[in-house]
Amino acid sequence: MSGASEETADAPERRTKLIEVSLPLEAINRESAREKSIRHGHPSTLHLWWARRPLAAARAMLFAQLVDDPGSRPDLYPGPEEQKAERQRLFDLIEEMVPWEATRDERIMRKVREKIAESHGDGPLPPVLDPFAGGGTIPLEAHRLGLQAHASDLNPVPVVINKALIEIPPKWAGRKPVSPTAELRHEGSWRGASGLAEDVRQYGKWMREQAYVRISTHYPKTKLEDGSEAAVIAWLWARTVACPDPACGAEMPLVRSFWLSKKKDRPRYIVPELVDGQVTFTIGGPEGEPREGTVDGKGAECLVCGNRTTLKYVRAEGVAGRMGAVMTAVVAEGKRQRIYLAPTAEQVGAADVGRPADAPESELPEQALGFRVQGYGMRKHADLFTNRQLLALTTFSDLVGDAREKVERDARDAGMEEAEAAEYGKAVALYLGFLVSAVADDLSTICSWRSSHGTGATRSTFARQALPMVWDFAESNPFAGAAGDMETAVVSIGRAIDALPAAGTGQAQQADARTVDLSRNPVVNTDPPYYDNIGYADLADFFYVWLRRSLGDIYPEVMSTILTPKEPELIATPFRHNGNWEAAEKHFERGFVETFTHMRAGHHPDYPLTVYYAFKQSETDAEDGTASTGWETLLSGLIEAGWSVTGTWPVRTERTGRSRDIGSNALASSVVLACRPRHVTAGSTDRRGFLRALRSELPDKLRKLQEGNLAPVDLPQSAIGPGIAVFSRYAKVTEPDGSSMRVRTALGLINDVLADVLNEQEGEFDQDTRWAIRWFEQFQWGKGTFGDAETLAKAYNVSVKGLQDAHITASGDSKVWLVAPADLPESYDPETDARISVWEAAMHLSRVLEGKGAQSGVGPAGELLVGIRARGEFDEDAIRDLAHLLYSICDRRRWSESGQRFNNLASAWSDLQTEARNAEKRGPRKPQHQPLF
Repeated sequence: MSGASEETADAPERRTKLIEVSLPLEAINRESAREKSIRHGHPSTLHLWWARRPLAAARAMLFAQLVDDPGSRPDLYPGPEEQKAERQRLFDLIEEMVPWEATRDERIMRKVREKIAESHGDGPLPPVLDPFAGGGTIPLEAHRLGLQAHASDLNPVPVVINKALIEIPPKWAGRKPVSPTAELRHEGSWRGASGLAEDVRQYGKWMREQAYVRISTHYPKTKLEDGSEAAVIAWLWARTVACPDPACGAEMPLVRSFWLSKKKDRPRYIVPELVDGQVTFTIGGPEGEPREGTVDGKGAECLVCGNRTTLKYVRAEGVAGRMGAVMTAVVAEGKRQRIYLAPTAEQVGAADVGRPADAPESELPEQALGFRVQGYGMRKHADLFTNRQLLALTTFSDLVGDAREKVERDARDAGMEEAEAAEYGKAVALYLGFLVSAVADDLSTICSWRSSHGTGATRSTFARQALPMVWDFAESNPFAGAAGDMETAVVSIGRAIDALPAAGTGQAQQADARTVDLSRNPVVNTDPPYYDNIGYADLADFFYVWLRRSLGDIYPEVMSTILTPKEPELIATPFRHNGNWEAAEKHFERGFVETFTHMRAGHHPDYPLTVYYAFKQSETDAEDGTASTGWETLLSGLIEAGWSVTGTWPVRTERTGRSRDIGSNALASSVVLACRPRHVTAGSTDRRGFLRALRSELPDKLRKLQEGNLAPVDLPQSAIGPGIAVFSRYAKVTEPDGSSMRVRTALGLINDVLADVLNEQEGEFDQDTRWAIRWFEQFQWGKGTFGDAETLAKAYNVSVKGLQDAHITASGDSKVWLVAPADLPESYDPETDARISVWEAAMHLSRVLEGKGAQSGVGPAGELLVGIRARGEFDEDAIRDLAHLLYSICDRRRWSESGQRFNNLASAWSDLQTEARNAEKRGPRKPQHQPLF
């Protein structure tokens, strides 16, 4: 197979893939967002990694990257209608495959694999490579789709995560567990990686039992008021410094909030009291409320003398090593509730542990993205933990090696050869090492207490992708059966292993994306770092120091360094360039260009490259929603590396509740780009030539996007694909002054042409609808004068009276207004309507779709579409096109409520057509009441 770099002027035209033409984005986005609430068995529960892409999106994008668009197969689908029908069948298959439940449905996965093989033709399928593998979403989904998956990353933590996802499970597929305490099952029932999962569960339980024997004296139960004992869930602490007032000098507890639980029927809070000039703590509630916290963004208050001091002083005390901690409350397990108790001498004494000699004394970075703790004296990784937490984590970490030896012995006893038993011991140990990571995430002084969560709960270290300063922290009990307990973690990890695909082969390796081996001409699908969003390497050290301790002798080639590699990491962070932003940007930009130039040289020539870009809401430009430094840099880098962008697809993983965000680009959390190598014969053009090409090509591309029932909210971002494809296929686009056109300028011109194309679609509508569009653009649902309405009506050869007779408008007091969908009569029957229009059909469909009650929703709207279709007076897809146009007007005017209505109508179009087909199969529609107009 020749590499893409060998492309010549007479090279055969490559078949266009579905990802370059159209996608059922709404279904992909819906399942991507839903996936965030799925925990049991989800691979993200195997080991934490930041900014994972949803499995649903990765699965769909890989499929679309590998499958031919029907338009590129005239031999199979000769006409536009045949192509459209086949495209819809592909959309239906994507909708089947994206739900989480489909990952365990072999019938669906088999259909998907067959369709991929059908597009590829004879011979083995190409390998798929993600050179920025991270949390492993893309390699895992490539593996699930029956492809040979290759994962590489510079960082050792994602390397071992990917080994656990795609490399190890197939090696031990179908094997029964070796643990003598494993669940008893028929040997043939251990399918996939279920035997491996069971061993991880059993040896994980053994590790917990051994740890309890060694250190349980430091985790005593607590006595309740009735004399009984209860297990401690967590101990709550506040950091302290000495009051700077020489006349006081008391220990100052630094507390953000004294609330313990805000549960309505059982509110509880901490009450600080002064006893002999010292602050002690009792529990208050259910009556009353706590006092304000003692520390905020401006400074801290001394509870003894009442004086305030600055955060500068607090930081200085921390840096000097004079910051301490005081226990403020004990949280015990009650019957279906938390019991809050004041600290006791016994509980305080149990926490008095010396710092383990082999604690991780590696240095934290002086500065890093999202790090705030160094300014308070935390300089080493061990400083992120209490001594008792260090004792627990070093104990758990040491037990990974002990468990590995036990696995090897049991494997030999179960009949394995020496070498195989050793390899199996390493495999199980990898997952046991992940248990230590899971516990560490819930067992640091960055964990806080969530008083608003039911009766109260801990918040883990990485509740967000940062290490912030936490003043009052929660120390979980690793033997309490809650967050931070290995018992909880081992159940979660076992479920994740059970759900992993265990067929075929996968490989994970440590490599720099700029030099990774591409000799096998892989198909690249990747999720690179995003400019300055996340400092992966610095964050990953939190886990690496424990993983290296547990697994360093298993993977010495991966874990040879004290900390994870930093300098080559592809992010724009000035901290690594002496505070120089320009140098940081240059490092990112050059690294990006070098990486994707390398990709171009070895990428499989028959398939597009696929790249993810993570949008942040703050990156979105207020004018056109497309501009940001990171976004521009990514596009510019790809173009400079010799790629032409042929598709851009916004993937949303969550929907915010603010009405401002509904129907705006703020919804996009990622953009997926499809790219092809720019042809070696690419020439240059000027601004006029670029605009001419845009206006020639964008209308047809836009039509295909709309046929995919693309939500209007996603249209501007998706239209960038075909637009930037025109821009990036030229070696240079020249401005009138002779300079090269910037990407930002090109994006603005693409948006302008998109608006023109949408407006030109008006010519396909009937005159009543065209009048209504212009009126809506001026007044929305508000009132205008009769004279203005009459003037506009003459321009479109309609009459105001006719528009009112058609119930498009209403009038009174010399005013005219459009009838809003909610005000339309429910008795409407399109088959008896004397004057039907696209506008009227769209408004009534929106009324039924958005309404409340039994006669509302997708089903009844689909039945209404049957009647509209029966009239045969216009192409029903014109309704969808009108929804797109009205959304674009609302988005421009910031009419969010109306915009959401039309976004929903266009997004539901495929479902409405499906319901209409089902209704037609059921027989004739029930007769409706005669319309009231």
